[in-house]
Amino acid sequence: MHRNARVAVQARHLIKRYGELTAVNDISFDIFEGECFGFLGPNGAGKTSTMKMLSCVSPVNGGELFVHGMDVSREQRRIKFELGIVSQSDSLDPDLSVLQNLLTYARYFNMPRKLAEQRAMESLRQFQLEEKAHQTIDELSGGMRRRLLIARAMLHDPRILVLDEPTTGLDPQARLLVWDKLAMLKSRGITILLTTHYMDEAAHLCDRLVVIDQGNVLVEGVPRELVHEHVGDQVVELRVNPVHMASVVRRLTDEGMEFEYGGDSLYFYGDNSTALNENGSLNGYEMFRRPGNLEDLFLRLTGRGLREG
Repeated sequence: MHRNARVAVQARHLIKRYGELTAVNDISFDIFEGECFGFLGPNGAGKTSTMKMLSCVSPVNGGELFVHGMDVSREQRRIKFELGIVSQSDSLDPDLSVLQNLLTYARYFNMPRKLAEQRAMESLRQFQLEEKAHQTIDELSGGMRRRLLIARAMLHDPRILVLDEPTTGLDPQARLLVWDKLAMLKSRGITILLTTHYMDEAAHLCDRLVVIDQGNVLVEGVPRELVHEHVGDQVVELRVNPVHMASVVRRLTDEGMEFEYGGDSLYFYGDNSTALNENGSLNGYEMFRRPGNLEDLFLRLTGRGLREG
């Protein structure tokens, strides 16, 4: 796609600091028009800080960041008209109806009342919320509220949609419906920027992505190609009784096997998963073979330890 596509967002040596903490540490990337680009990483990795700089709500401390050729440090007002922002927090006004929430938002973009009403009803139809137009926000389910936030973000016809954890807390059916609506927007040529902790969501939606940790980009590319390169086409999980874990780990280490430890399982990737099948001394332990996936990639690059914050 990107060989002939125009650049929508360009970052060069981007830096963001909070006091002595460097949240974004000299990262560079290009996002192309019409693609869905993902930012993956543990809590505190720098994803949201990058989104805030791109959204012109947090200043850049170093490097350069451009949106459709406009510098975020100098042309914030023009850039904000290019962006539709959906943050993690629910910023809908509970004192207003569904339709009134959209019409109030339209005022920020100096949209004439008649055009705002037309756009609002079109958005509600696209996101299957037309019948809810005159209901209060409290009457909507979690999935409906998320769809309404996306509909509101698209009201002024932006070219780029910025989504920070768009389906957190939704049940599987609601998530699938949100995915369907995002695919519809991408088919219309909308560029989508996405942060998510759901690896299946990133695999389903993203054309390309970066994995960020401690403010640094670890890898960038097409999801399936990154999995193939860093994980391999297959993974074997070896379930081991905790009582026997130390002796099994010692035996495999002595045999030169490479693996990763996680809870009550050992994980073998690529060629190591094939070699494991030939190890007759491990008969009797549960062994599960499956294709490598984006979660394996994420955990291999960022580790299996719990991150707080």
